[in-house]
Amino acid sequence: MGRLRGVCIGAGYFSHYQYEAWKRIPEVEIVAFSNRDPERAKTVRERFGLARCYADYREMLEREAPDFVDVITPPPSHRCICAEAATRGIHIICQKPLAPTFDEARAIVADAARAGVRFMVHENFRFQPWHREIRRQLEAGAVGDRLHSLAFRSRLGDGWGEQAYIPRQPYFRDYPKLLVYETGVHFIDTFRYLAGEIRRVSAWLRRLNPVIKGEDCGLLVFEFANGALGQWDANRFNEPNCADARLTFGEFLVDGNGGSIRLYPDGRLTLQPLGKGERDIPYSWERRGFAGDCCYFTQRHFVDRMLDSRPFDTGGEDYLKTLQVQEAVYRSAESGQPVEV
Repeated sequence: MGRLRGVCIGAGYFSHYQYEAWKRIPEVEIVAFSNRDPERAKTVRERFGLARCYADYREMLEREAPDFVDVITPPPSHRCICAEAATRGIHIICQKPLAPTFDEARAIVADAARAGVRFMVHENFRFQPWHREIRRQLEAGAVGDRLHSLAFRSRLGDGWGEQAYIPRQPYFRDYPKLLVYETGVHFIDTFRYLAGEIRRVSAWLRRLNPVIKGEDCGLLVFEFANGALGQWDANRFNEPNCADARLTFGEFLVDGNGGSIRLYPDGRLTLQPLGKGERDIPYSWERRGFAGDCCYFTQRHFVDRMLDSRPFDTGGEDYLKTLQVQEAVYRSAESGQPVEV
């Protein structure tokens, strides 16, 4: 089988991580990309050596007839783009947030299924190397055979002041829903990856910076089907005390009946069995790309599953479960009551 021919749509800040990752996957050739901003397109063309650029993504899909498309555009555009690709039989990997509403996300997944094309969400946090290693440790029984709790604490510090988010992602300022919709969904998915399905949520959300429209602070409590509890305590207003808040996005504590696993902001993982001291968990990762090179690992997974026809970890139907939890979070915060998923 020859190389998979791919095209990309989008040339914003985050897309560069994905273009760079595609260049390191030998089974893929990105043959063209689409973007309407000439300056951004010029940067992508020069930096990644992509000669063919289209202002109209529909023309690109029609003329290039690729095997797959990587959708790296804002959420409101995803439904139309994915539908255009699906009707042409083009497989899809699509950036998150998947859509502005759950109903729209469900329609995107249904469109792909109806057309018989493969669909994966570019949900990359579960592919961060520390979360993969935590999963391996849990499966090996490193903290016992019963999971007690997961607790993640995050302070990003990019959302205070009049210029909040402007240097990197200014569109965050206008999201009517922000913290959970844009950041928390990563951790909902990661918690599901590590601890299984979530049955009930309780949530408290606030807006700390008045210059933005959505929430930037939240405390989320998850009740898992296996009896474990999860807690996500996050805000983008207050600052962290580490050099690179966007490496791990915070600190993680995982407790079981046999001990604890800790993730530190510098990527260090430790194991502390009950009755014993804390020790480092040796594992491989490098400071490359975004957050432990998770874009590469996500896209590598997409290609591997395209080649072996096995299910994607974050395929459409499964990812809707993550979005159902997200919906429950917002309902709980609005009602002030726990919400069943």
